[in-house]
Amino acid sequence: MAGKTYFPLALDTLRSLGGWAADCAERALPLFEQHAPGDPRPRAALEGIRAFAAGGRRAAQLRVLALAALSAAREAAHPAAAAAARAAGLAASSAYTHPLADVQQTTHIVGPAAYAALALELEGGDPAAADAEVKRAIESAPVEVRDLLLQMPARSPGKSRADRLMYLLDAGIRGREG
Repeated sequence: MAGKTYFPLALDTLRSLGGWAADCAERALPLFEQHAPGDPRPRAALEGIRAFAAGGRRAAQLRVLALAALSAAREAAHPAAAAAARAAGLAASSAYTHPLADVQQTTHIVGPAAYAALALELEGGDPAAADAEVKRAIESAPVEVRDLLLQMPARSPGKSRADRLMYLLDAGIRGREG
């Protein structure tokens, strides 16, 4: 069995990732708030990752916020709301991406954008909405996100729509010029 491969990962890279992930997830947040008014957990998760991205500490509270948003996703009655809450939870957890060359770590990187795109698709029933959101996320990804993805194995298309969206994001960001 091959050993795990680790690589250097600067806190500034995680901050850049966190800011981009929050931007992506925030685009779907209104869908969650429309279907689950009064549940502040996904918004709180995005506020937490934004504070980290702006130079705040990577404290245990950020994990709590991420897990709370993921709980909101499991409890959401509407599929678009669930996907939007999952995007927020994954955005907050992006600060905990490990410097490990493992395809599962790429979920921390592309998951927020993929689930935001999925939320938009589910809300309108239009795959073109997700495709447009994926394109926007790829174009807005900072070079630090691309460089981080290049340290990890590429994703495969997978079976679910979310897996396919993560694959498209991964391939699109990797393929961008540096």
